[in-house]
Amino acid sequence: MIRFEKVTKSFGKRQILRGVDLEIERGKTTVIFGVSGGGKSTIIKHIVGLLKPDSGIITVDGVRVDNADELTLRRIRTKVGFLFQSGALFDSMNIRENVAFPMIEHQKLSLKELEYKIDEKLTMVGLKPEIVKSLYPEELSGGMRKRVGLARTLALEPEVILYDEPTSGLDPVTSDLITQMIRNLQRDIGMTSVLISHDIAESFKAGDNYAMLFDGVIVEIGDKQSFQNSPNEVVQQFIHARAEGPIAFQ
Repeated sequence: MIRFEKVTKSFGKRQILRGVDLEIERGKTTVIFGVSGGGKSTIIKHIVGLLKPDSGIITVDGVRVDNADELTLRRIRTKVGFLFQSGALFDSMNIRENVAFPMIEHQKLSLKELEYKIDEKLTMVGLKPEIVKSLYPEELSGGMRKRVGLARTLALEPEVILYDEPTSGLDPVTSDLITQMIRNLQRDIGMTSVLISHDIAESFKAGDNYAMLFDGVIVEIGDKQSFQNSPNEVVQQFIHARAEGPIAFQ
């Protein structure tokens, strides 16, 4: 579904990506691990053209996005949903208006169709439309805001969802709920997902494939078993949270 080939990216004199090769399998959840500031968010921003690589090729569903014009990027972005760490809801809009926003912007729906889809997406993420639609983001818990953000992301029925630290700042019960929703989307509708996270325990529940970004390159990729059993010292230091090892010198 998504392919990176020798992708590099620098900000000023600091090179963040040094030649990333990565394949995201269609219909699967791929988790990208890495140290803070190591380039995980940089990778997912390249997928939707929010950033352009210095060199290399990026394709989404067979279409190159690294050199795409704005019209092509707009088409790609209708296929790709982005769930930001904060949920990125509009504080001045109630929940109904937040979920409706992308549909009003990109689709021509009757009022009846719009209301049906709002209720459908809220229900998909475990919220009761009749209770939450009239509320504002500030009236919701952190976990509920994340779920509303996911409902809004699902509004345009994307083929891919990019998750930026979806369980950050949440209690263990709510984190597990978010993880289960990610798994359910992959299982029920074949959603392709890319997940970046520091939450190792939840990530190992959510993913099908795992990649380790270190020093600007992917140093390991595989399914859960092969990744956890990797002989790579960086992978083992990261998943076992050890202070000593290569990561300590970053």
